Amino acid sequence: MRLKQQIRTLFSALLLAGVAGGLLPLKAQEPGGGMPPLPIDSAVRIGKLPNGLTYFIRHNAEPKERAEFYIVQRVGSMQEEDSQQGLAHFLEHIAFNGTKNFPGKGIDHFLESIGASFGRNINAYTSFDETVYTLMNIPVPRKSVVDSCVLILHDWSNFISLEDKEIDLERGVIEEEWRSRDNGDMRNMTKMLELAFPNNKYGQRMPIGKMEIVRNFPYQVLRDYYKKWYRPDQQALVIVGDVDVDYTEDQIKKIFADIPAPVNPAERVYTEVPDNETPIVGIAADPEATQNSINICFKQDVTPLYVRATLLGPVEDYIKGVIAQMANQRFSDLVKKPNAPFTLASMDMGDFIVAKTKDAVNFDASFKEGAWEPALKALTAEIVRIRKYGFNKSEYDRAKKDFLVSIKNLYNERDKRKNDAWANEYVQYFINGGYLMDIASYYQLMNGVVEEITVEQINAALTELIPEKNVVVLMTSVEKPEVKLPSTSQLEAQFLSGMKQEVTPLKEEVSNQKLIDKLPMKGRIVKEEKNGKFGSTVWTLSNGTKVILKKTDYKDDEILLTGTRPGGSFNFSKPATLDLKVLNMVSDLGGLGKFDDSALEKALAGRIASAGLSVSELTDDVSGSTTKEDLETMLQLLYLNFTARRSDKEAFKAWQERMIAKLEADKANPLSTLMDSVPRFLYPNNPENYPLTESEVKAINYDRVLQLFRSRFANARGFQFVFVGNIDEAKLRPLVERYIASLPATKVTYKSFTDRVVRAIPGTHTKAYSQAMTTPTGIAVDILSTAGEYTHKELLIAATLQSILDQLYTKTIREDEGGTYGVGVRVNVSRYPTVHRSLTVQFQTDPTKVETLNKLVFKGLEDMIKQGPSEEYFTKAIANLGKEHAESLRKNNYWLNQLERYYTHGFDFVTDYEAQLKSIKTDDVKALVKSLYDSRDRIVITFQSTTAEAKK
Repeated sequence: MRLKQQIRTLFSALLLAGVAGGLLPLKAQEPGGGMPPLPIDSAVRIGKLPNGLTYFIRHNAEPKERAEFYIVQRVGSMQEEDSQQGLAHFLEHIAFNGTKNFPGKGIDHFLESIGASFGRNINAYTSFDETVYTLMNIPVPRKSVVDSCVLILHDWSNFISLEDKEIDLERGVIEEEWRSRDNGDMRNMTKMLELAFPNNKYGQRMPIGKMEIVRNFPYQVLRDYYKKWYRPDQQALVIVGDVDVDYTEDQIKKIFADIPAPVNPAERVYTEVPDNETPIVGIAADPEATQNSINICFKQDVTPLYVRATLLGPVEDYIKGVIAQMANQRFSDLVKKPNAPFTLASMDMGDFIVAKTKDAVNFDASFKEGAWEPALKALTAEIVRIRKYGFNKSEYDRAKKDFLVSIKNLYNERDKRKNDAWANEYVQYFINGGYLMDIASYYQLMNGVVEEITVEQINAALTELIPEKNVVVLMTSVEKPEVKLPSTSQLEAQFLSGMKQEVTPLKEEVSNQKLIDKLPMKGRIVKEEKNGKFGSTVWTLSNGTKVILKKTDYKDDEILLTGTRPGGSFNFSKPATLDLKVLNMVSDLGGLGKFDDSALEKALAGRIASAGLSVSELTDDVSGSTTKEDLETMLQLLYLNFTARRSDKEAFKAWQERMIAKLEADKANPLSTLMDSVPRFLYPNNPENYPLTESEVKAINYDRVLQLFRSRFANARGFQFVFVGNIDEAKLRPLVERYIASLPATKVTYKSFTDRVVRAIPGTHTKAYSQAMTTPTGIAVDILSTAGEYTHKELLIAATLQSILDQLYTKTIREDEGGTYGVGVRVNVSRYPTVHRSLTVQFQTDPTKVETLNKLVFKGLEDMIKQGPSEEYFTKAIANLGKEHAESLRKNNYWLNQLERYYTHGFDFVTDYEAQLKSIKTDDVKALVKSLYDSRDRIVITFQSTTAEAKK
């Protein structure tokens, strides 16, 4: 193919230029020599056992005493027979319900005993061609934990128990997972697969499967799938973290020695996707769909694995990446204009939807209900423009800058890269092939490669990437009488007509303007305090603001910023409710200074820096992040946010149109009635807490809202800015004087009107809702609240109770009853308007089970009042909180929040954390449960759907 030929030609040029020569074997440089694979990172130990099992092991010191343990199965729903649909995913679930060495819930019990938690640290996923089990961020303080985790992977490989009782219990859980996802958009997605893959297995194997099979399959059918496909020749172990590589490899060899190589194994076939001469066209519509979209896919042959492993791999990834970035910038610019033909559009290059055997260039556009024709015309116009004229040099220069800065950041952080980043890279390598270069070599190689690739070479590849044939055109829509849908022949005709449009090249005005033309006059640091709280330094500036900074080495190239002061929207004098609701939504639409939003994006190409402002009810807030090199850019953005928020009525009008389209589309979701009604019930006479409506969007006074927002930041007095990260104090000092000490600031006292904070309606209340739905759905929400104290210990007791209830309801409602996919639990301690503690429990289920299962929620509380919490659950909760705290101490964001909490509110929730945690007893938890249960403030909300016929 032409693209591959162009890259091969480029490869030869790179060798001649000496760009790749130092990294590749000599035979690659010999005349007529083949293209060799790129060298694999020597820091990862890759091996294969005699039984065919592959393993990847890497020692990674950050974070200390933590590791990832994954087992990757190169099989998924595509290996299911017709009678097994849903069983690949079912097997993934049942793997946690008993194995040879960990019977029952033994896997969860062991991992939770060392501080891990189900869901966050213990999880898995099933897709069409792979199933991956993940033990994430597991504490490994001793080698015996490594042994146990490897043993878990061993059992998942070949020794899942698959007991009859556990299978039957899990049927209900799977059905509840299906129920939670089976909305109009998911049903449209399922139809789209059938349309995109006619007479092909990819169109018939959604991993969730068919519920009639899940409910009724014989036990042996699941065991047959397991025995046939879970075998070492299709499996890989991925272990990354603070582990001894030699020891871990030895343990893998010992522990997996009892799993034999498969005898006469079934062939692992990847289903081919045929080409098509004429367009495949399809339309999927559902009365409850909220997504109205057009998808155009230009199918491509997959690059062979042996080619992906050579220099062609990263070069192809680079070319495809910058093309997608340039196209998406064009789409972003279009969407931000009034009367845009679509509300969102994008391009990407990768798998053809879900297929591993066919790639595609994918264009997607979302549109207003019924407005498919202008959306399709505009989308095809941009496709034709890209194919015919390519991209401008200015567009490519920006994309190239962004790529180069991204790999520079990757290089700078190479020694602090997290375990999961490495682990996921090895998972993808095992599944998809490719290259595994060490970061330093990749950085060196790509810096040379990128400089040799021109925009003309990029544009030359576009004809092949966007061919005349092998096209799939799909449309999804809401289905209702007032929305007229095309026939497939009409959709195809419009597509073909659109691809014949006459278009002109994109003309772009290139601006090299600086963010700030005239730098502000410097202020001064008038006071410096060393040895501040948590090792911080405090600067008082000449304009009355303060800067708190803490230097860390947790990441090599990260600096975070936050800032706050008392104030917020409650300081406004009788503002319109609507103004408050949209204050943060619309205030940044116009860009900064002389740059509109699109121009600002382009001006920041090649830089990693952001800064923003927001207004909460009680505070005015600042946030930002950057690298060491782009620190000044972040502070310039901060200065412009305070002093030069730009008005752009055209951008606002475009936002209005997008928001109105979204709100109209959301009405198709039957649960929209619930989402709209519940806040009105909970917060009567407080419309600022109600969802935004179409009429409100139309009524927004943009000038007034922007002026309100500007007024909150016209005076910087009272702000405390917190910087955390790899800070060079000598470099930060003059920048703070230039961009923060110079902010306008006059003496003024701001107050937090905490008495205006709204709480849910007091007293005991029940409220029932119903709505017709296609998929029978029930929901329960329970809210209990009581007075309390705001102390560190109270917060920890609340967190302990939340963990205990999460474990309890997972056992009683999800596992024992098979009644829900998950129970959400939140225990909170709030300071305003008065200190109070609250418990919120919510779950989704079959509508006929709502009342029965909700009784279990309250029974769990009643039993805890009588007997106290389970010692097992309590111990696991304390262990998990200790684990998470230890991990937080190595994160910049944690210290950012703790410094802000201390210097703004005077709370130190760090120094005695371990002592406070150890002081918590089961009686503390029991007392909290009793106070919540006995409170008169109890709200029970239920939703039970009716049949869809009632909707018609």
